[in-house]
Amino acid sequence: MTRIGLISDTHNYLDDAVFKHFDKCDEIWHAGDFGTAEIADKLKAFKPLRGVYGNIDGYDIRAEYPEKLRFTCEEVNVLMIHIGGYPGKYVADVRKELQNTPTQLFISGHSHILKIMYDDKYRCLHMNPGAAGTHGWHKVRTLVRFDVDGKVMKNCEVIELGKRGG
Repeated sequence: MTRIGLISDTHNYLDDAVFKHFDKCDEIWHAGDFGTAEIADKLKAFKPLRGVYGNIDGYDIRAEYPEKLRFTCEEVNVLMIHIGGYPGKYVADVRKELQNTPTQLFISGHSHILKIMYDDKYRCLHMNPGAAGTHGWHKVRTLVRFDVDGKVMKNCEVIELGKRGG
């Protein structure tokens, strides 16, 4: 079993509480808009880190993290991209990829809207952890924690870090 800490849209702000909430995680996945390489460096010094760059990320992040990341965690085929949409409203490239390549878990960020929903059409779970940073229009900063156990994703928890302002 692999315990995952999922985060997005830190926008150069990393709450110390992230380390407490992700302490028992095996990996951290960041769905883009780190803000600076310093945020990525702090996370990867703490736990193994997978991530994609977001639209606000500069060359420092883009040099290390791809726009799209496809990988397998245990027996789950994962696709992560910062701007990807959600079931019924995917961006064209994501829709095409989901049609052509079986995917059990699709992760995106960007919207600052926490959303976890199953897509019956593509038989795929979609997760957007919302935004963990203080920049944006979201009202509450959020993270997601879950387990991958073989082919099964389970024990999903939404963690609220507090209001956007601090």
